[in-house]
Amino acid sequence: MKIRKHKSDLVILFATLGLMALGLIIIYAIGPMRANVLNATYGTDYGTNDFFFGQLRSVGLSLIAFFLAFKVIPYKYIKKYAKPLMIIAIILSGLLWVLSIIGSSLVKCELGECRWFNFGGLSFQPAEFLKLAMVIYLADFLSRKKEEGNIGKWREFWLPLLIICGISLFLVVIAQGDLGTGVALISIIFGMLLIAGVPAKQYLIMLALVIVVAVGAVATSSHRMERVDAWMATLTGGESSDSTYHIENAMLAIGTGGFFGVGIGNSVQATGYLPESINDSVFAIMGETFGFVGLFLIMVVFGAMLLRMLKVAEGTQALDSRLLIIGVFSWTLAQVVVNIMAMTSLVPVTGITLPLLSYGGTSMVFITFAIGLVLQLSCYTSREVIVKNEDISSRRGVRGAYHSSRRRNS
Repeated sequence: MKIRKHKSDLVILFATLGLMALGLIIIYAIGPMRANVLNATYGTDYGTNDFFFGQLRSVGLSLIAFFLAFKVIPYKYIKKYAKPLMIIAIILSGLLWVLSIIGSSLVKCELGECRWFNFGGLSFQPAEFLKLAMVIYLADFLSRKKEEGNIGKWREFWLPLLIICGISLFLVVIAQGDLGTGVALISIIFGMLLIAGVPAKQYLIMLALVIVVAVGAVATSSHRMERVDAWMATLTGGESSDSTYHIENAMLAIGTGGFFGVGIGNSVQATGYLPESINDSVFAIMGETFGFVGLFLIMVVFGAMLLRMLKVAEGTQALDSRLLIIGVFSWTLAQVVVNIMAMTSLVPVTGITLPLLSYGGTSMVFITFAIGLVLQLSCYTSREVIVKNEDISSRRGVRGAYHSSRRRNS
């Protein structure tokens, strides 16, 4: 069946733009507080509105990326370069690791972890590009293997897949110490494998293997074990310590917000009490600012956007397009769920941002580009409403013939 182009999914479009606007508002409100904290603690020289202008620049670049993916660059063109994009993403992540080992000035490190390239004050995080490249590459790879009938075969399917995914996870989780991005990548991989039709037994074996490796990665890292111990302490009502400080203040921020929040610009936790208030902890700050009602509405918007992605995937006939949409869905879902659960002490604190709301340029640019691709593909879905209209027309024709025959008989 040939599918004609139609309007894009407006729920995804307005949810994306609305969340970006909300993120800009919250950064405008707490940016000056963040600048004061950093200036007092580290002797930096941030201006009052530096973080707001930084976020404004990120939003501007993200809107350009969003428009390019949505309206300018056809997905079929991007798909042709799936393998080169994946190779470039791995090379950049590997290069970052090498440069960090030799102590190059081209690498930016924070809290002992080196995850950014630094180009004259502008930073770039290759792990975010790796997420996008992984989605595009797997959509092409899995659809080709499905067409060839090689899904589930060791040499043709699992071996190349494990090499690519294994190298990517090593460079992110081990080399960069970024477990949050590792969680997002694993969610992308297994979300897309599920749709590709991997045999259930093989899927469960690989999932169990990844869980074992993940537990091992946490158990062998003192920093990650400290986070697990802090999480357990908050669950069991243990004694407060430096390791429990972050999650305790996050929960305090949400609790202080009450039902309707303290209002924009009145956050206390953003004045220096809550770490990473404009990045990983922005959900807690929004809870303090907008209260339970505000957080509920934000989760409703995310939920509506994610459900519409599933709806678009359901109506997409081409397997590679459906896989790409599921990859973006899994990426977004993982970051939203893990960030919110971490800020409410349901899982240990992980360094993972809240999509479209947290401060940052690279993460927002690449996820908006990915969502732009979903919107592009939403213009080519099969639409049940067409069938319904055809049924209505046929019923009208029958009814018209019936009344016409009555008029002739009379």
